[in-house]
Amino acid sequence: MAYATINPATGEHLATFPAHTPKEVETALANAQKAYVKWRCLSYAERALIVNRAAEIMRERTDEFSKLITLEMGKIYQEAVGETQLSADILSYYAENAETFLAPELLSQKDGEAVVVSQPIGVLFGIEPWNFPYYQLARFVAPNLMAGNTVIIKHAPSVPQCANLFEKLFVDAGAEPGVYTNLRLSDEQAGKVIADERVKGVAVTGSDRAGSAVASQAGKAMKRSTMELGGSDPFIVLDDANLDKALKWALWSRLLNCGQGCVCAKRFIIAEPLYDRFLAGAQQGIATTKVGDPMQKDTNIGPLASGKQRDTLVDQVDRSVKAGATLVTGGKAVEGPGFFFEPAILTDIKKGNPAYAEEFFGPVFLMFKVKDEAEAIALANDTLFGLASTVFSEDKERAARVAAQIDAGMVFINHPAWTAPDLPFGGVKHSGYGRELSRLGIQEFVNKKLIRTQDAPSQAL
Repeated sequence: MAYATINPATGEHLATFPAHTPKEVETALANAQKAYVKWRCLSYAERALIVNRAAEIMRERTDEFSKLITLEMGKIYQEAVGETQLSADILSYYAENAETFLAPELLSQKDGEAVVVSQPIGVLFGIEPWNFPYYQLARFVAPNLMAGNTVIIKHAPSVPQCANLFEKLFVDAGAEPGVYTNLRLSDEQAGKVIADERVKGVAVTGSDRAGSAVASQAGKAMKRSTMELGGSDPFIVLDDANLDKALKWALWSRLLNCGQGCVCAKRFIIAEPLYDRFLAGAQQGIATTKVGDPMQKDTNIGPLASGKQRDTLVDQVDRSVKAGATLVTGGKAVEGPGFFFEPAILTDIKKGNPAYAEEFFGPVFLMFKVKDEAEAIALANDTLFGLASTVFSEDKERAARVAAQIDAGMVFINHPAWTAPDLPFGGVKHSGYGRELSRLGIQEFVNKKLIRTQDAPSQAL
């Protein structure tokens, strides 16, 4: 597995990084375990000093962190700045709230006392993707470091410099070696890390195929795991929706990060009375979208993150058209250097078409016309995935009723699915299990230990 920086905007191969050797991996595991013994004994305030300092460094060096995102995965610079700031906010959020979230819980007892305390479990292993190079790390690392665990990360091979910089961030913040470790691993090496007795939990953000493989390995090794996997997120526009508002947010959600987000809207399920106007508005929005250099202020979307990513998307569009879908606009690779792609709209998508079931990880609008609310709900749920969903309606009670019937980990009303430090993030079905962020995210890898104090009776009953 090659760890390399390839600029998606130019296709230029800039740097290659070797995988860590078995000896280096063993040293990393030993250091993480050694650091855990000390780190877990620090107070929340002591751990917060380091995690908060890491957040401060990200804010102080926002330009440096953000430009590296743009260089390695092609995110437009303005969005990269937003990701850097959000990542810093997540670090601060857990530094400030971890002690409250993990406070002892006193249980009501007739005699004596019972309390549930939350304690760290050890070294954790995270496998993270390329599409949000710092945010994905922050939402796993921040809660678990504040809980007292130590963390080893296998980041995506296409963002090695982002991975290195995030590791150095914690060194600069004052963390001892082993508290946070970045490793460049093959899949075989990753399997050995999962099986290692020093590792007590595993988290994956990625495809459902990768998640299934890792979950199987973790289960075999009796390790806790969380899985944040793919999504084919429905964006439902009911017949009483504010069309202008729905269109604005639909374009934002589908084009953000060049459509490379697990919670980016993908399937647009539009009530029949609004469908034609929504389709026309989407076409107009795409026509005014500038695809280009991600460092330029007037660029709306940059390149896809890799040539493989672009080729996969082109192939999905081509297969969908051959299976009967209509390509309204775009859907082709842009000629010239870099991994640019024309934003696309597909309509006339029937069950059995690749566009009906597959996750399209890029700026492709999958358009569906429905007759009524019931058909919208049925179509939204007719997928293997269940990550995030969106419902637009001017009737809040109606929107809430629809939201309650959607099989998803997250449903947003009159706003596209998005993320914040205090909102739980995760899905159901093939979109995975477990939650990150909010108070729920810090509960996944802790030992909920019962401590019971009771005077023994003078004689057995």
